Amino acid sequence: MIRTDALRRLPVRTALPALEHALDGQGTAVLCAPPGTGKTTLVPLVLAGLTGDGPARRVLVAEPRRIAARAAARRMAWLLGEGVGERVGFTVRGERVVGRGTVVEVVTTGVLLQQLQRDQELAGVDAVIVDECHERHLDADTAAAFLLDVRETLRPDLRLVAASATTDAAGWARLLGDAPVVEARGVSHPVEVVWAPPTGTVRPPHGMRVDPALLGHVAATVRRALDEREGDVLCFLPGVGEIGRVAGMLAGVDADVLQVHGRAPAAVQDAVLAGSSDGRRVVLATSVAESSLTVPGVRVVVDSGLAREPRTDHARGLGALTTVRASQAAGRQRAGRAGREAPGVVYRCWQQAEDGRLARFPSPEIAVADLTAFALQAACWGDPDASRLALLDPPPAGAMAAAREVLAAVGAVDARGRATERGVRMSRLGLHPRLARALLDGAAEVGGRRAAEVVALLSEEPPRAYGDDLAAALRTARRGGDGYAARWRQEVRRLSSSVDGTAGGAPADDAAVGLVAALAFPERVARARGAGTFLMASGTGAQVGEGSGLHRASWLAVAVADRPAHAASARVRLAAVIDEDTARTAAGHVRVTGEEVRWADGDVVARRVERLGAIELSVRPLRDPAPAAVREALADGMRREGLGLLRWTREAEQLRERLAFLRRTRGAPWPDVSDDALAARTGEWLEPELSRARRRSDLARIDAGQALRRLLPWATGEAARLDELAPDRIEVPSGSRIRVDYGGTQPVLAVKVQELFGLRETPSVAGVPVLVHLLSPAGRPAAVTADLASFWREGYRAVRAELRGRYPKHPWPEDPTTAEATRFTKRAGR
Repeated sequence: MIRTDALRRLPVRTALPALEHALDGQGTAVLCAPPGTGKTTLVPLVLAGLTGDGPARRVLVAEPRRIAARAAARRMAWLLGEGVGERVGFTVRGERVVGRGTVVEVVTTGVLLQQLQRDQELAGVDAVIVDECHERHLDADTAAAFLLDVRETLRPDLRLVAASATTDAAGWARLLGDAPVVEARGVSHPVEVVWAPPTGTVRPPHGMRVDPALLGHVAATVRRALDEREGDVLCFLPGVGEIGRVAGMLAGVDADVLQVHGRAPAAVQDAVLAGSSDGRRVVLATSVAESSLTVPGVRVVVDSGLAREPRTDHARGLGALTTVRASQAAGRQRAGRAGREAPGVVYRCWQQAEDGRLARFPSPEIAVADLTAFALQAACWGDPDASRLALLDPPPAGAMAAAREVLAAVGAVDARGRATERGVRMSRLGLHPRLARALLDGAAEVGGRRAAEVVALLSEEPPRAYGDDLAAALRTARRGGDGYAARWRQEVRRLSSSVDGTAGGAPADDAAVGLVAALAFPERVARARGAGTFLMASGTGAQVGEGSGLHRASWLAVAVADRPAHAASARVRLAAVIDEDTARTAAGHVRVTGEEVRWADGDVVARRVERLGAIELSVRPLRDPAPAAVREALADGMRREGLGLLRWTREAEQLRERLAFLRRTRGAPWPDVSDDALAARTGEWLEPELSRARRRSDLARIDAGQALRRLLPWATGEAARLDELAPDRIEVPSGSRIRVDYGGTQPVLAVKVQELFGLRETPSVAGVPVLVHLLSPAGRPAAVTADLASFWREGYRAVRAELRGRYPKHPWPEDPTTAEATRFTKRAGR
C-alpha cells in the first residue's frame, strides 16, 4: 500500500506542478531542491504516474554512485509499499534488481552510458533524471551530453531533468536549451555551525597523505560531539584509509562505529541507511554520504574539510586520487545532513576565516581526470574529439590528445580517431579501456577466467593489507572472506561471462598475473636499476617500499603507482614480477631499434640501441655514424656546454666583441654574435670545419675567429668597413696604436696620460665616444673620462699634482692641450 502520509510530507511536492508544466512545454528542466525534500524519491514516482492520475511513463534515474542508486530504489519501493524489483528497481555494475513490471529504474551514470551506447534511442524510456549533477562527475556530464544529442536528433519527446541540491542552475539551464529552472523550498531545520579548528600545527594534505595530527583532532571532535550533543554523529573523511584510522582512534566510545564508503559491502551500507540500532551511532563516511542519502538519526555532522579528487600526470602516465580541501558547496551539503530530520549541528574542523577562501564548487572531473574512457565513449558515439557534445566544460586538449594516444595503442580507435569494432566491444565491458585491452588480449594468452581475476583486482585496488605484490594479492583474494574479496568474486563472474569460450594458455599464476598487468599498463613495465629502484618504459623512475619482496625482481609490471609532491620517483603501490619477454610482448608498440648519435657525457656518443620506451635493452657502438647526425650532435654540444668548446684566441674574442658592438649600435646587417644566436647558426659560420669534426677534441682545434668572419655582411659590402667603424686599434698623438676594448657597454681606450697631450676631443668609433682610461706612467689607472676636453680643464690639475712628484722623469706640463705627446721620459739636455 502506498504510504500516502510519507509522500505528502516531502516538501518537493510544492514544485511538482511547475516541473510538470516545464516538461510538458519544453521537455527539459533544471530542478533545484535542498537535501531531504524528496527530489530523488518523489519526483521519479510522480513522473512515472505511480502516485496519482498522471500518465504512465517509464523513468530512468541516474545516480553518481552505487550506494545512492540502491538506497534511492529501496526508498521509492518503500513509499509504494513494495519490494525492490517490482515497480521500482535498480541496476549497478554487477547487480541488477528489476522485474517485468518495473517502470522506475535507478541506475548509475556509468550504466546509463552503457545503455545509451547500446540503444541511442532509449526505446521505451519516457524520461531521464540526472541526479546530483552538481558533483560534476565525468560520467554524469557525458550522459547529459549524450541525452541532449538524442533529444535533438532522435527523440525530441524524451523528457530530461537535471536535478541537484546545490548547482550552477544557470549553466545547466543554458546547456539544456534555456530550460526552465524549478526550485523547491525545503522545510529546513536549523543547523548550528561550530568552528573547531585544530589547536596545533597541521601540515596541509598532499597526494594521498593526510597529517595524522588532523585525523587525531577529528577523532577528538567526534568524542566532543558525543559528549555535547544528542543523536547520531556523521563524520566526513576523505578516504577509506582515513576512515579506518579514525575508527581505530574511537575504540571504546559509547556508540557503534560504522563505516560507509564505496567499497563497503552492500549489506553494511544498507544497514547504515536503514538506521536500525539500539544505541547511538558514529558513521564515518566519505563523500558518498553527501548526496542522495538520508542517514536516519543523524543530528551531528563532524566535517574534516577534506575530499578526494582525481588527478592525472599525462607526461608520466600516472593517475591517482589526491586529497584536496572540500568546496563550499560540499560543505553545505555535508552540513545539511545534520538538519534533515530535526535541528542539528555541524562541527567544522578548520578556521572560520578559511571558509571564504575555499572553492565555490568542486573541480569538474572533466578538467582534472584521465579522459581515456571519456574519449572512447565519444568515439563510439561518433564524435571523436567531443566537439559537438553539449558540455558545461570542454575537455582539455592535452588530456584528450593523451587519451587518443592510449586508445590508438590498444586498437580502440583508427588513425582518424573513430572507434574500431574492437573499441566498441571494449566500451561495452564497463572497464577503463586499458583494463578492457588487458581482459581481451589477456584472455587469449592465459584464459578468460584468470584474465578476469587479474582485471578485477586492477579495477578496484585491493586493500593495503593485501600487500604490493599483485600475484600474492590474487591468492589472498581467492581465499579471502572479507568484503573486498566478495566484491572481487562478483566482478570476476561478470567479466568472465564477457569472455566466455576463450581458452588461452596455461602459464603459472605469477606469469599470468604479470602478463595481464603489463597488457593493461605497458608504459609502466619497468627494469631494475638497483637498490629497489626501477625505470619504467615511460621514462619515470619508480621505487618499491622498504621490505617489499619486489626488491629482488629484475622486471616489474607496475599496476598502481603515485608520485608524491617534490619526489623524483614514483612509489610502487602494486606490481607484478615479469620477465623481459613479457615486457617485450606487452609493450611491443614502444619497442624501437635505431642508431643514436648524440652529445652525452661531454662528447659525441654514437651507438645502435634497442629500446622499450625509455628502457635500453641492448647497446652496440656505431662505428660509422652519418655525418649529418654527428654535426647535429656537435652543435647540440655547443648549445649545452657553450662556445668555449672552440679555440678562442685573443684576436677571435676581440673580433666577436667588435661585431657585438656594431650590432648594438648600428643593427643589421651586422650579425648577432650572442651565444644563443651563434649556437643556432652553426651551419652558417662553422662549415666546413664542423663537417670534418667527429668529437670534442676536434672542436678545440677550430679557430673561432676565422670561422666568425663568415658572418660578416659581405653581400652588402659593409664587411669592408669593419676596421673603419670598429677599428681594432686607434692611433693616439704619441704615435702609438692602442687597442680598443669592446667588451663592455662602451668602447674603452686605456692609454697613458702623456700620450694624449695635444688631443683636445675624445676619440670615437662608429660615432660613439670611447671611454678613456687615463693611465699613470706605470700603467695604473689615474682617471676615467668620456669627455677629454672637460678633463683637461677640470680634472688634469689634480692628477698632475698627485703624480708629478711620483714620476718626476715624465713631463707634466701645465697646459696639456698644447704640449707634445710622448711615450718617453723627459729628454735630458734637449
